[in-house]
Amino acid sequence: MSNTAPSKVKGHCRCGRVTFEVTTKPLITMACHCTGCQRMSSSAFSLSSLFLSESFTVTSGEPVIGGLHGSIRHFFCGHCMSWLFTRPDGMEEFVNVRSTMLEDANNYKPFAETYTDEKLEWAKTGAVRSFKKFPPMESFHELLEEYAKTQG
Repeated sequence: MSNTAPSKVKGHCRCGRVTFEVTTKPLITMACHCTGCQRMSSSAFSLSSLFLSESFTVTSGEPVIGGLHGSIRHFFCGHCMSWLFTRPDGMEEFVNVRSTMLEDANNYKPFAETYTDEKLEWAKTGAVRSFKKFPPMESFHELLEEYAKTQG
């Protein structure tokens, strides 16, 4: 298993109708234990990698909005319903891609885990940093710098 993600990677939904490409390394990798992510992923947590929006391109297909239809927009394949990526309002410069939709998901081990106050007690991620909720915005830049140092 690699400790670093490649700087250019492709991804796709389960059925392959929606494909995308990212042309930079992630800013950070995360696991979210909130009950919303548990329900949307049908798992104990969701895995994501945060990228600059300018480095992310949908190369085929048309993602549809699913999950909650509010200020956080979750994009899915309209056919197989795979959860592909998320775009929070007010943070258009970022896209949060589901790590398991990327080629070789082993490269995207979660560095931080969030909403640990909602996690299933048996769920383990191996994340370096843990937060009861989401990390405070004022410390997020430091967290990104800390992750970047681990990536060489």
